Order: sequence, then structure tokens, then C-alpha cells
Amino acid sequence: MPESGRITSLHVAKKAGVSQSAVSRVFSGASASKATIAKVRAAAEELGYRPNSLARAMITGKSRIIGLLVGYLDNQFYPVALERLSTVLQEQGYHILVFMLPDASEGIEEIVSELMDYQVDGIITASVSMSSVLTERCAAAGIPVVMFNRGQDGSGLSSVTSGNIAGGRRVAEFLVAGGHQRIAHIAGWSGSSTGRDRSMGFRMGLEAAGMTLLAEIDGMYKREHAAEATRTLMARPDPPDAIFVGNDHMAFAVMDVLRGELGLRVPEDVSVVGYDDVPLAAWGAYDLTSLRQPVNRMVDATVDTLLGQIADPARPAQKIEIEGPLILRGSARIPEGWSA
Repeated sequence: MPESGRITSLHVAKKAGVSQSAVSRVFSGASASKATIAKVRAAAEELGYRPNSLARAMITGKSRIIGLLVGYLDNQFYPVALERLSTVLQEQGYHILVFMLPDASEGIEEIVSELMDYQVDGIITASVSMSSVLTERCAAAGIPVVMFNRGQDGSGLSSVTSGNIAGGRRVAEFLVAGGHQRIAHIAGWSGSSTGRDRSMGFRMGLEAAGMTLLAEIDGMYKREHAAEATRTLMARPDPPDAIFVGNDHMAFAVMDVLRGELGLRVPEDVSVVGYDDVPLAAWGAYDLTSLRQPVNRMVDATVDTLLGQIADPARPAQKIEIEGPLILRGSARIPEGWSA
């Protein structure tokens, strides 16, 4: 044990009989022979040495850390996506640093500054928008940004989403084929690309079938807003016989109000279709028909895009949309002969 009590790479090098640069190569993942790797790791284990990741980042300019900026986690889709992102990035030798931004309109400048202080190699935003000023700051610092489950036209940022327009259209085709005549939509937040695109696709699907939307209410991606929207819709003199809800998190609230408060049957009185296909949608209590967001493929595309831009800063931004299937369950009338 050295007098300072701290084991350094120099002590490991002496113990292993190799150069200090060889120790650095082993722990940075650079090229080294199998014999050198074995000797260095054996010496490090015996001495209790652990590499200083922050010091290495200062030398190499690479922290192997990805910053993840998340708007909210109450939507069950995001914990699933977060777990998958962490797993995939760790498989690539990266770790994630998660920052929550409960109010997407406030505090983002401070959080992005903190991420820069940690010298993150890249940033993934999940349901968070980036101002042009922040986008320029990240670009100037050489930090690529990829938007997950949200796009932002004119931002110059890469984005990965599900095929929201196609998904909305598919839900409309499904409900029309089921013989519904009064179809309403409780939309996601109109200020988000996902909410707007799902609504657009849904309207397009209805119009293609010669039908018009009975009513649309912005549910803001919030459970309480969706519940109140359901009460408003069902109080109409011509209440809907089908409701497309902009995500599953809101759809669960819609079903709770329909059955628990209003005493209606789902789907006999009202069909309900959600969007995301979170694990809870398959539970018997809801048995929710939902347009699935292919989370694994979306995460893989996000990581591939971000790591590609880290490796090649000149790589152009990409807008990736990945379509998912409509998962049929018991919350909506299934048309005869319909296939997902």
C-alpha cells in the first residue's frame, strides 16, 4: 500500500510489469494483447485499483456518459423506455445520467448546462423540446442531441418516433370498420409533435372513410384532463360510441370514468382505443386495445443515431419513424375478419 493510501495506475503498472500507458489502454478499451490485459487486470484486482473515470474523461475528452433529459415518468411508457435505453447504452460501454424536467417549459437551460459540466458525450431528450439557443450551445460544444418520441421541425436535431400519423390513421380505419358512428378523440398535448401527428392521422383516416370527427379534446397527456374530457364527451346529447385516446396513460383514466363513474360498458356502450401498448394495457382490469409503440426498435435506433453522431460529428441529422401494430384486446369492438 502506498503512503498516500491511494492506488494509482503507476502502482498497477509496476505490479504487472508493464508500462503505465499499457494500463491506460486496458481500462480505456483500447488495443492491448490478451496477455497484457490479463496481467493488468490481475494486478488491479490484487491491489484493489479502480480507474478514475472522470480523470480519464479529462484526458481523452470522452466521459462515456450520455445525458438523458426526461419530461415525466408518470406515463408508463417512459420507465420501460428508460430501462431499455440504460441497458442498450451499457452494452455499448456507456452510462446514463438522468435529469427530470417536470415542467418542460422551465429549467431546461440550467439542466443542459449541468449536463455540459459533466462533459457528457451526447444527450437524449424524451418528450422534451429544445430551443434554438440550446441547440446551438450543444452544437458549439460538440455534443450531439437526439430527440426520443418527439420531433421538432426546423431544429436540425435527429429524432426517433413511432409512425404517429400512420398509427392514428390505422385506429380510425379500425373504428370505422367496427361500425361506429360517433367517434371522438381525446388527444395528446397539441403542443407536442406526437399529439398533433396522431390527431392528424386519425382525422385523415376518418375523412378517407367519408366520416367526420364527432369531437376532439386536448387531454394534455394528463390523467385528470382525460377523465374530465370523458365526462364532457359523455354529457353531450350525442355521446360518442367510440373514443380514441392519445396514449394509454390517459386511456386508463377514460375507462375508469366510463365504467366506475358512469356505469357504462366497455366496449358494448363505448369502444376505447389507446396508444403506446404499455404493459398495463394487457392486464385484465383494462384489456386495452392499443397502437403499439415499438419501444425496443425505437431505442435501438436512438442509440445507433446518437453513437453514430458521436463518432462522426459531421453526420447529418435523421428523422426516423418506426410504425407499430394495432394490438387487439377487449376494450374495443373488433370488426369481423379484421387483422392487426
